Amino acid sequence: MTGTPKITQAMIDAYDEYTHLTLDRRGFMARLTGLAGSAAAAAAILPLIAASPARAAIVDPRDARLSTVWARFPAGDTEMRAYVAKPAEGEGPFPGVLVIHENRGLNAHIQDVARRFALDGFIAVAPDFLSSAGGTPPDEDAAREMIGGLDGERTVAEAVASREWLAALPGSNGKVGVVGFCWGGGLVNSMAVADSALLAGVAYYGRQPDPADAPKIRAALLLHYAGLDERINAGIEAYRAALEAAGVEHEIHVYEGVNHAFNNDTSAARYDKQASDLAFERTVTFLKEHLVDD
Repeated sequence: MTGTPKITQAMIDAYDEYTHLTLDRRGFMARLTGLAGSAAAAAAILPLIAASPARAAIVDPRDARLSTVWARFPAGDTEMRAYVAKPAEGEGPFPGVLVIHENRGLNAHIQDVARRFALDGFIAVAPDFLSSAGGTPPDEDAAREMIGGLDGERTVAEAVASREWLAALPGSNGKVGVVGFCWGGGLVNSMAVADSALLAGVAYYGRQPDPADAPKIRAALLLHYAGLDERINAGIEAYRAALEAAGVEHEIHVYEGVNHAFNNDTSAARYDKQASDLAFERTVTFLKEHLVDD
């Protein structure tokens, strides 16, 4: 086998089904082998679809412009562990952004995303929502299974407690928004329903809440969706209608021709730089509009 293997949309769709716990690894590899034509071809394609920790740092963890630490704080009966990144210099106070990870847990990629926000003038806190289970494991399959077993109400409560902790940090202006990806995007929507003090929420390809809960939302919302993400996109129109009816400030952007997880630059087959850059630019602008003091 020579050259770069051909990756089809059917392969990416199968991987999405696998990573969202509706298809086990054996079933996924069997399907990928059938689509690729051989086990050898499937083995060559898998690393191009899956996330690679080796590509996880766009912003160097040792960047002198940043101050980064690991922190712990109480959230109910859980001691949350979180990665914190903020500008190393500057007058402040700074707006806060809570960065909520995908269903892979708090990995190197999400830490890198937190550093990107810090470079744009935020105090960024990325909590590990597997803290109550001992923390994010190195094995992504194990992390996905653990996240699938989390209690939804408890997780939302931990997210709200994380927002409160960030708002009270020294150097914070007390205004906090939240950004989440995939599983984290769904948690952003759930948090917006539950947390009346949340000012702004940005969900990347996140599961929508029950549209009937839209009147409870007080935060302004920015919702990013991938045009090829049929599973998540099925809920867009009902959510849009509910937000409009409830008078919730919101923006919805659908990036045509790109896949779920298009922001994750560690996945060569699904990452789309143009869509990712545009969505991030929109996100930073939106958060500053709602969180920066006049």
